[in-house]
Amino acid sequence: MSTESANQIPAEGSMGPDFELPDDTGVTRRLSDRRGTWTVLYFYPKDDTPGCTTQACEFRDANAQMGERDAEVWGVSVLDSGSKAAFKAKFGLPFVLLADEDHSVAERYGVWVEKQNYGRSYMGIQRATFLVDPDGRIARIWPKVKPEGHAAQVIAALDEARVTQAATPAKRT
Repeated sequence: MSTESANQIPAEGSMGPDFELPDDTGVTRRLSDRRGTWTVLYFYPKDDTPGCTTQACEFRDANAQMGERDAEVWGVSVLDSGSKAAFKAKFGLPFVLLADEDHSVAERYGVWVEKQNYGRSYMGIQRATFLVDPDGRIARIWPKVKPEGHAAQVIAALDEARVTQAATPAKRT
């Protein structure tokens, strides 16, 4: 399984790798379409599992606070759009869930990794979050997330990043 070493997590300050993925309704979403606003891009292993549900519900409960900060949450995992729609409906999730069925986006973000469970090795998504700024740059990365309390960490980082961005002249590349 040599592919995991080739997939590096993008650096803070670098452009977030663009992608096209279907959402929970089948509509194609592109990260580049989010320019001008903040995006909380979080990768999670699987719909409707305990840790993933905790994390999603925390983001659900913080959704209004995210909106007040001109930020939108996008969750990404490998199951299909139908699974995303069921997960969203079951827990009243008000944000976009994206189906990365071939894990190509997880690979580009360096979160498709070898995992171990009960002595068995397999490939899967490492729980991670990327805060993408209005210019499409990665403002903050959480490479290994614990679900409990994570939404509050993201809000605090978003507040800090917004202040920093407002005080910094715009970067042109």
